[in-house]
Amino acid sequence: MSNHFDDSDAESDIFSMRSAPSSATSYDVSMRSGSPAPSVYSVTSSLRAASYRQEYGRGLNNYSEVYRLPADDEELDRLDKQHGMFRKVMGPYPPPMAEVMADDTPGETKAVLDLGCGSGSWIMEAARDFPHCQAVAVDLVPMQSIDMPPNCRSEVDDINIGLQHFYGDFNVVHARLVSSGIRDYPSLIDHISQCLRPGGLMELVEFDFRVYDKDHKPFFLPTGVMQPPWFPRWMSFLNMAVRQRGGSPDAANMLHNWTLQHPAFEDVVYEEYFIPTAPFMSHREPNYHFIRSISETFREDIQAFLRSGRPLLLGNGLPEPLVDELQNNAHVELKEARTVSYIRVEQVYARKKP
Repeated sequence: MSNHFDDSDAESDIFSMRSAPSSATSYDVSMRSGSPAPSVYSVTSSLRAASYRQEYGRGLNNYSEVYRLPADDEELDRLDKQHGMFRKVMGPYPPPMAEVMADDTPGETKAVLDLGCGSGSWIMEAARDFPHCQAVAVDLVPMQSIDMPPNCRSEVDDINIGLQHFYGDFNVVHARLVSSGIRDYPSLIDHISQCLRPGGLMELVEFDFRVYDKDHKPFFLPTGVMQPPWFPRWMSFLNMAVRQRGGSPDAANMLHNWTLQHPAFEDVVYEEYFIPTAPFMSHREPNYHFIRSISETFREDIQAFLRSGRPLLLGNGLPEPLVDELQNNAHVELKEARTVSYIRVEQVYARKKP
């Protein structure tokens, strides 16, 4: 087996704390129904044109009023680079992935589903790494890569509507950083459980729209005061905007409990990663070069995210001068690495009971 799937690809222990596996009780659903709405389409040029609308200088999806981050080329480029960073921090896949996706079941074609696929980096990588599988990418806009593997397809769908048309079809279901567009995250987990085949693998990765201080405690900043630290303050406004749109900014903090409590899952593993927002660390720190490289990449990601958040903040009624002040000051603060701060990324993976 290629070491591409080995945990040695990542230096995740630098950033993470890992929990022991946990079990739950029995649950079995073999039901399958048709699509709950005519919301799945093939990718055509007319669909691409209909999928976007321009707001505040950015291209946003045209289907969901909950998810209001961009889906344009600038955002897809950001997500591509972000995927590379996450891969270095967390590894390419959860440890059970290779076993679950092994081509060892006569008469069964292994299948993997990526919900909210973004740029498609993760799902296309999975399609190439497991060429015997069928890979399905779902998002509010069609994937636009010219390098899509032949065993990968793109579908346009609002996963808030439901996933009944996928029940029982997949060995792996993956979702990363989708919480700002999800109205009911426990319901999503339930749908995922029913999309999975017995023994299948679910992986969820989210962050909680908060910024953490040097002690890994969240900054709690009133939005009525305009003073440093600026990036945590900008994030407070974004958290509020996501909440007001109907998204689930706190989902990351609940993933572990929701999965533990769901009767379909066993072997539940939780990890959290505190990723530095800028290269503020001393060169005497252990693993300095790796951590500095990650923090520089993440700073670039966050500075692009400051631009991505503008349509959401402005669309929620914040005055443009206020958004400009927050964004510009946060950008300078990150550039100068003046504030020791972290983003907390939480990961849960679990197996569906046989």
